[in-house]
Amino acid sequence: MIVQDVIDHLEELSPLAYAEDFDNVGLLVGNRSNKVSGILITLDTLETVVDEAIANNCNLIVSFHPIIFSGLKKLTGRSYVERVVIKAIKHNISIFAIHTALDNALQGVNNMICERLGLINRKILIPQVGTIKKLSTYVPTNEADTLRNALFEAGGGQIGNYSHCSFNTDGLGTFKPNASANPTKGKEGEVHTESEVKLTMTFAKHLESKVLQTLFKTHSYDEVAYEITTLENKNQHIGMGMVGELAEPMDELKFLNFIKKQMNTACIKHSELLKKPIEKVAVLGGSGSFAIDAAKAANADIFITSDLKYHDFFKAEKHVLLADIGHYESEQFTKNLLVGYLTKKISNFAVVLSKTNTNPVKYL
Repeated sequence: MIVQDVIDHLEELSPLAYAEDFDNVGLLVGNRSNKVSGILITLDTLETVVDEAIANNCNLIVSFHPIIFSGLKKLTGRSYVERVVIKAIKHNISIFAIHTALDNALQGVNNMICERLGLINRKILIPQVGTIKKLSTYVPTNEADTLRNALFEAGGGQIGNYSHCSFNTDGLGTFKPNASANPTKGKEGEVHTESEVKLTMTFAKHLESKVLQTLFKTHSYDEVAYEITTLENKNQHIGMGMVGELAEPMDELKFLNFIKKQMNTACIKHSELLKKPIEKVAVLGGSGSFAIDAAKAANADIFITSDLKYHDFFKAEKHVLLADIGHYESEQFTKNLLVGYLTKKISNFAVVLSKTNTNPVKYL
């Protein structure tokens, strides 16, 4: 197994195409063709984590947070980031970061929080836009079924909870091949009229390359006319945060203590108690102040996230209970998620859960 094989498995869970624009995800250190001896899963890549990888004979570190976030102009070992990169390169250890790609995945970070809290009827809190594409092309009528089915096989024709979606319009296409053409229909220098189907279908953004490869491979024309556009539809399976429900309503204080236990957090900063039962719960792992309005719009009774500032708590406005459980605490079980996933995908391979607590925040 090589590094790229592991990346391919991870991209099935959370395609990097859905990471936020500001992020730095993917292979940060190492070569994609390097043979893998073992995989260490961590939340952050620190020097102690690299040491742990060496001790466990793991030459690939899969990290949630990227150790390189902005550009590095020097590698002198003066910062912890530089020291990590230098040590990883010295010991031929690759580092892969998944971060907001996994934040935005349906079975990612926020789903893991929902699992810990036992939430049901889950859905994305802030569905991502610009992730659903539409292909339009023209194909001879007698080849339409073959092309349509090939595109379905490549992942085309899916939107929301529906698959095999397409729209087909019958018509006549005209063209005249010149001397340099290699036509499969018609003759050089003659105008040809062909009975065609205008075939349109949706596909997920990360599948664009695969869909186009299938189109060109399957279509018989020398020149394939096609167009790709981006739909305005929100993607209900990709996006930040999740909202779900408790099977039974719970008292506010009881639920806050339940969160402390389930999320293994030392303390919770929260806004004013609303003196009403908690039933609908919104969650967003990591820094989530930007989603307060979305949680309110979803009529959540509580919004669980981290890194809320003083003035963020005023935004609750007695509409929602805000609960800051800590950045590390909100994401800590992501390691378990990735270990469980990769272990199922490559069951005969060493996938190691890092034992290093990388939380830089300490509590008295």
